[in-house]
Amino acid sequence: ERLIRTIKEEEVYLSEYETYNDALQQIGHFLDDVYMRKRIHSSLGYPTPVEFETQWQREQKAAINVH
Repeated sequence: ERLIRTIKEEEVYLSEYETYNDALQQIGHFLDDVYMRKRIHSSLGYPTPVEFETQWQREQKAAINVH
């Protein structure tokens, strides 16, 4: 529900779409480039989701190498 609100407030309400496909493309761009790569998330401790996943993968590799 919070994600949908964010998409509406930060993308949909601020944009004008020419077609349905245009809307899909722009919302997809928002999710991939803004929401995942630029927008920090308090629920993750304030990194972006991409930064969080990168750190998690490093930790998993380090844990495997220890064993």
